Amino acid sequence: MLLLSEDDFKHFYEEVFPSVRTYIFAKCNDINIAEDLAQESFIRLWNNRIKVQPDKAKAFVFTVSNNLFLDHIRHQKVKNNHVSGFVLIQDHNDPQFLLEMEEFRVKLEATIQSIPQASREVFLLNRMEKMTYNQIAESLGLSVKAIEKRMQKALEIMAGLNVRK
Repeated sequence: MLLLSEDDFKHFYEEVFPSVRTYIFAKCNDINIAEDLAQESFIRLWNNRIKVQPDKAKAFVFTVSNNLFLDHIRHQKVKNNHVSGFVLIQDHNDPQFLLEMEEFRVKLEATIQSIPQASREVFLLNRMEKMTYNQIAESLGLSVKAIEKRMQKALEIMAGLNVRK
């Protein structure tokens, strides 16, 4: 097995990190968690660089990030059984504007959450990370046609999001 050089690893990280972060973000809708888990998956790749073949590195990082996400969810379930939190609304400017923005944010998040997970991943990879269908297909190991169908489903659901009442 060839040891990845630091330069090779840095290039790989810069190329793949945005996709891994978006993949996790599509699952959790929290950019901070997505970044933390994506970074942790690359740390684990670096620590196992002797064992991981270079052509399997991308699959390794995606698998590790998914497993880390599942571990995170399990931890949150345990934590939620013991702690209940409150969401504080910050007071900025116009209360009416803040109320409308909060209502829209809730509606947007609910709509995104209502998209089936596979379609939501494709939607967020395309819209948030600006990945092409070919890039998404390659990173998820699917055909471009499958990506197109998933995106169509996501867009149909998002079209139901009405900005005005």
